[in-house]
Amino acid sequence: MQNNEDIIWDKVNLARHKDRPNAKFYIENIFDDFIELHGDRSFRDDRAIIGGIGSINNMNVTVIGINKGKTTKENIDMNFGMVHPEGYKKALRLMKQAEKFKRPVICFVDTPGAFCGIGAEERGQGHAIAQNLFELSSLKTPIISIIIGEGGSGGALALALGDKIYMMENAIYSILSPEGFASILWKDVTRAKKAALAMKITSNDLKKFGIIDDIIMEPEKGAQEKPLQSAKNIKEYILKDLITFDDVDCEELLKNRYDKFRRIGN
Repeated sequence: MQNNEDIIWDKVNLARHKDRPNAKFYIENIFDDFIELHGDRSFRDDRAIIGGIGSINNMNVTVIGINKGKTTKENIDMNFGMVHPEGYKKALRLMKQAEKFKRPVICFVDTPGAFCGIGAEERGQGHAIAQNLFELSSLKTPIISIIIGEGGSGGALALALGDKIYMMENAIYSILSPEGFASILWKDVTRAKKAALAMKITSNDLKKFGIIDDIIMEPEKGAQEKPLQSAKNIKEYILKDLITFDDVDCEELLKNRYDKFRRIGN
């Protein structure tokens, strides 16, 4: 019989599974007529962020996802889902464009954390994340954020300040990785299992604490077992919310968003 540490660690491994559907898969299988847009209009196009315009049941939306690759080459190209400052700036550019044209924003989050290399720090990684949080807090259009795999630190939070926040059943969402937590607290990365249990990083934990709004269920062995079913489950949540948001005016939307995060903070 598995103990609690092993149960939680199984979820961590499922969140990181190499065959787990990525943001690109969900975008292709949930939205119609998706047109990808590129670049931050300043430095370069960060392939770790995929974003653009699409439609769902004839409703136009802006879609932004943190994307991991399926092969070693793709993962290197996408920096294993670790976003650079220009990636967050690209995401913000698309969000502001969505606000201008009154398109809801749908975000897919799957990252171990923002990239912390020297170049990223030189180009203002912390400021880019903070700017996203600042702008999202008052963005005058609905925002739906879904943690589909790993939700690591500020790198995830920069796309997760939503009116609705969901997690896939086997996703994780935390201030840092269990390995990082174990290294800092106990100077021993081999205690990552114990760290994962202590950190309360699963969808059930975060739903109980009120950090997320709901859990999107997965097939028994994980989203990779039946990826199209997982995409269908996500689509149902998005459609339900888009219909609800259609009846909410902008001032009420912003007030509800403010109240939501004040409540979480307390």
